[in-house]
Amino acid sequence: MGWTLTTSLDEFRAAAGAFLAADPAENTVLLTILDRVARDGPHVYGEAAPRYGWWREPDGTVTGATLRTPPYGQRLGRMGTAAAEELARLLAAGDERPDDAGGGRETVFAFARELERLTGRGWAVGSNERLYRLGELTPPPAPPAGRARLAAPAERELVARWLAAFAAEAGVNVPGDMQADADQRIAVGALLVWEDADARVTSLAGASPAVAGMSRIGPVYTPPERRGRGYASALTAAASAHARAGGAAEVLLYTDLANPTSNAIYRRIGYVPVGDAVHVVFR
Repeated sequence: MGWTLTTSLDEFRAAAGAFLAADPAENTVLLTILDRVARDGPHVYGEAAPRYGWWREPDGTVTGATLRTPPYGQRLGRMGTAAAEELARLLAAGDERPDDAGGGRETVFAFARELERLTGRGWAVGSNERLYRLGELTPPPAPPAGRARLAAPAERELVARWLAAFAAEAGVNVPGDMQADADQRIAVGALLVWEDADARVTSLAGASPAVAGMSRIGPVYTPPERRGRGYASALTAAASAHARAGGAAEVLLYTDLANPTSNAIYRRIGYVPVGDAVHVVFR
């Protein structure tokens, strides 16, 4: 029983791939990150190589998984409390301790408390999130004038600016080259925009390629001066339909619980709560 850590994507997928695919909702972030690393290379998130890990029970069954793609923090997939605490002990003994961590609420809290006990590093909740699953898609009855479409290569600079603006509002790290990030997302058809009646792009929404029958919506961004006009609702509904058309049986998204507007929007178009997640930052 215990953790195995590696920098080999192939080794990780061979050991933990079936475990991750068995619960695509709870492991949605890990699955989409793995898919992107496999498609765009190990340095898509930063210069340092990703780190992967899986937890085995005494009978050899994998029941936990984690990964880290520097400069981003530790991402915890589905695992028990004992596995989360042991992961903290393992990382505390090394020289690559994460500055933040995210995942299921109780899992992350167990990890953070044990890391604090061992290292003395305090922590605070950066954001509380809720994972939603799409039930019956119900597009807005009166959408704004215009249409949803895939983002075009010629819009790479606008997309890059909006991705950076979304990250700044959400308080998350961003890749060093936002235009390269925009290019990669556009190339695989993972970004949609809303174009108003005057052919102006007003909003952006991501829909990850289907992996293990799952696609995750996000980011969803509308510049502040264009908010309150229904663009995000209409575009999120369109991105959700796009994900299903691309083969996703499960369409998921995360919302910030501090934003009641977005939570209400997603429920109105057919999303139902699955569970709560948290992002913590170590001092």
